[in-house]
Amino acid sequence: MEEDDNLALWRLCETLTVQEAACLIAGADPAEVDSVENAGFYKADGTFTRYMAAKTAIFRALEADRLKGKILVDTDGFGVPFNNINQSTVEVESLRDWLRQRGVTNGFFFHDAKVPDYMNPEHPRYAPKLAAAVSAWLAAGEVAGRSPKETLKKWLREHAAQFGLTKEDGSPNEQGIEEVAKVANWQFGGAPKTPG
Repeated sequence: MEEDDNLALWRLCETLTVQEAACLIAGADPAEVDSVENAGFYKADGTFTRYMAAKTAIFRALEADRLKGKILVDTDGFGVPFNNINQSTVEVESLRDWLRQRGVTNGFFFHDAKVPDYMNPEHPRYAPKLAAAVSAWLAAGEVAGRSPKETLKKWLREHAAQFGLTKEDGSPNEQGIEEVAKVANWQFGGAPKTPG
């Protein structure tokens, strides 16, 4: 989607509703969407599917306190409280960090980030395993209670399809994941020696 001046103005927001943030992640202008039920938002290019996935993921991360924001509680016609997903809010910087942790580093929230050639699937020398190793390393962050290699392997299993690390049946290719985890593992060869 070619970004116009109106879409660029959404970058002025420090806080967005979950619905607005999901639209921007999906590549749509939030001004075009009044609600999930808006039939005009369904597009053959998969925008609606991306929007729903992003909206669900953002709201669940808010519920689990992995994103900074506010969950808006409304009441229905009978006075029963419910979480208003669409109007709950998320802080943009928190959302950007959360996206990076999940290996998402392009799109609306990363407009000024140039994708390195080795991470660009369109580049003639693109190597999926190299891109997977770099992405896993970036996503690993702080490791608590688990070895770096296990953390990397878990992330790689979750993102196996994105980097061609799957078998014909769609299941993760454990040998490929093992190889990539070895490359990304900053403690390769065991735990670092304690200084004497």
